[in-house]
Amino acid sequence: MATPLDSTIFGPLFNDEEIASLLTDDAFVRALIEVEVALARAEARVGVIPAGAAEQIAKAQAGKIEVAALTKGTLRSGFPIIALVQELRKQVSAEAAPYIHWGATTQDIMDTACVLQLRAVVVVIKKRIDEIAQHLSALAETHRHTVLAGRTHGQQALPVTFGLKVAVWLAPLLRHAERLKEILPRLFVVQFGGAAGTLAALGEKGLTVTEELAKELNLTVPMMPWHAQRDNVVEFAGWLSLVTGSLAKMAQDIILMAQTEVGEVGESGEAGRGGSSTMPQKSNPITSELIVAAARTNAALLSALHQAQIQEHERATHGWQVEWLTLPQMVLLTGGALKHALYLAKNLQVDSAAMRANIVRANDVILAESAVFALAKALPRSEAEELVKKACISAVAEDKPLIEVVKKLAGDTVKKNQVDWPALADPGNYLGESERIIDRVLKEAEKLLR
Repeated sequence: MATPLDSTIFGPLFNDEEIASLLTDDAFVRALIEVEVALARAEARVGVIPAGAAEQIAKAQAGKIEVAALTKGTLRSGFPIIALVQELRKQVSAEAAPYIHWGATTQDIMDTACVLQLRAVVVVIKKRIDEIAQHLSALAETHRHTVLAGRTHGQQALPVTFGLKVAVWLAPLLRHAERLKEILPRLFVVQFGGAAGTLAALGEKGLTVTEELAKELNLTVPMMPWHAQRDNVVEFAGWLSLVTGSLAKMAQDIILMAQTEVGEVGESGEAGRGGSSTMPQKSNPITSELIVAAARTNAALLSALHQAQIQEHERATHGWQVEWLTLPQMVLLTGGALKHALYLAKNLQVDSAAMRANIVRANDVILAESAVFALAKALPRSEAEELVKKACISAVAEDKPLIEVVKKLAGDTVKKNQVDWPALADPGNYLGESERIIDRVLKEAEKLLR
């Protein structure tokens, strides 16, 4: 049985096909060869190996590598690099062959290849975040005046707008985009330290080769080789978990708002989406469910990467392999969550009538706070609170709108014109700074999308 991420049936549910294509075995082999070729060019440039050897190595082709040989070699040594070097040597002359992988260690090539793959992945992730931000911005703008019940602890609390709720979904993505800018200079660095991080095999040219290798690959030079220092990788993994967590907040809200008894949103108008095999009436929020599943799985996988940071001496025994098992999964799950979130942002169905009906069904009790503050202009605050508490109980018991009951209980204690009762009965008049808050979020989104 294939794992869901590898399955041709389940894979598209949990990953993004474009991102998945960047993490295939073929893509990994191409990245490994790119690093080996760049190393040869860098070493030839500073006189470590002959220029002619570097020219031959640069002609190496991934298509000529026997993947079966890499598989066999990996089973034997635990890593594919020995077998890769053997395969590359078949493509060059006997004179050039010894200069492949000169002065490097397995982890140098594999870590740097991983960085190259992550760089390609980040391009797609950034594009997805931009697209989601664009559609959420439009949704927030469209529904900046659409009133619904804001809920705290699962209970109706105060009036908000659906545009404000969408802004809540959007704002973290804008921060994640900023975080990514801060992380990438630490992540997109070359790995080159030789057998134990000293570059001893290259004498006094080790750091010079590192600089030239970084130039070849358009990466930056780290403070020192990072064989057993994995904070840059774990930081990126943490960012992936943050992204899926924020997307899952949106997805969880949608799941709750799509409940039959609530009915304020639907994932899309697409016929048959989220259907049941036995219940014709069902339209399950499957897209949102997948996002939440990805976020919870990423949170669990992140703990394994934190464990993998505990590495022994100059190069570790098992922490690196833990990264192999977890980081690709996190990347794929994040890609899938972004894909699904983009679908929701594009296709979400909003029922403003249901939003208003839910407020009415609860007898407008979300106006309790506004009633207290309105009455506090005519009565002591404590008396106003006590009156509104009684009114809430009566409104529910008698199935009457709250403000109607408040007005009746207040009677002559509130003088004429002290309270604008019709205005007080409209939830749209108690939205605070909602519009200005939406404007601030949309302004930040514009900066991202420029």
